[in-house]
Amino acid sequence: MPHLWIKDIAEDDTVTGHYRVTGKRLAKTRNGKPFLNITLGDRTGEIEAKVWDAAETLSPVFQEGDILAVEGNVESYRGQIQIRLSRLNPAQEPIDETIFFESSPENISDMMASLRDVLKAVKNEHLKRLINRFFTDREFLSIFKQAPAAKSFHHNYIGGLLEHTLSVCRMARYVARHYPQLDEDLLLSAAFFHDIGKTRELASTHTIDYTDEGRLIGHVVLSVILLDDKLRHLKDFPPDLATRLKHMILSHHGQFEFGSPKRPKFLEAFTLNLIDDLDAKINGLDRYMKKDRRDGAWTDFNRLFDRYLLKGKIEVSEKEVEWKDNEEEMQGSLFSS
Repeated sequence: MPHLWIKDIAEDDTVTGHYRVTGKRLAKTRNGKPFLNITLGDRTGEIEAKVWDAAETLSPVFQEGDILAVEGNVESYRGQIQIRLSRLNPAQEPIDETIFFESSPENISDMMASLRDVLKAVKNEHLKRLINRFFTDREFLSIFKQAPAAKSFHHNYIGGLLEHTLSVCRMARYVARHYPQLDEDLLLSAAFFHDIGKTRELASTHTIDYTDEGRLIGHVVLSVILLDDKLRHLKDFPPDLATRLKHMILSHHGQFEFGSPKRPKFLEAFTLNLIDDLDAKINGLDRYMKKDRRDGAWTDFNRLFDRYLLKGKIEVSEKEVEWKDNEEEMQGSLFSS
């Protein structure tokens, strides 16, 4: 049978197929009866599923990241559709992994070419040589091109790190040219380096998850470690420039409570924090709202942002606005009291 994509699942559907377990919780009803709350996913999204019978027996059979063969009926609960599972088993036959891994909507090769092109704007010879050290590192590039940018929320898919880095670099170039007091070379270079540690923080063999190194050290510090490794080969690299790059990496999350070892302390560091945060939020919130399956104009409650979110765009009347051709009449209508 063709795979039924999660984005296409509707109320009253019968679902039979293979899905990856992205979340699992054994809980109890108010009456004390155990049930399983499972999040099933494919590359188009996620959906909640419930197992009401034999929950304690089935719970040890599978773990997060496993692929399950499931069967069940789709029902609506509080405006959100979910699957009431009647059967589940770990998949036995080989399954096409591309069904479960979401990838960037942009072409990887095109994004790499665009990133190289954007970074050509860097004029500082020391920074150009440092950037080139990463672009000639085949092992780094092979991971960087495929890596996700996060486990959840923003750019959490194959090629997500490259997509996010390219976007932040493009904004860095634009913002630096809008504010000439900024050092464009420094900001653009730091935009490229700021998340390189995610190549070692996250792994996506079966599902996106943290490596041991990622949990124990984190991508912010790992990015500085990777930068230091390249700087060792550039003996004449200015120490002050290296320090500023490291500070921008260490402070790009902005606040201590957001995982930043340092807070931004000069203009370029503030700017990197702001554009990084903007790109992450636009991507994450846009995808969250598009994937929300709740009926109506509002999403389900978003715990990360502690609020409901309004979906959709402003509806515009089909009746076209008739603009006056006379410039003087237009000026009068715009500025008259």
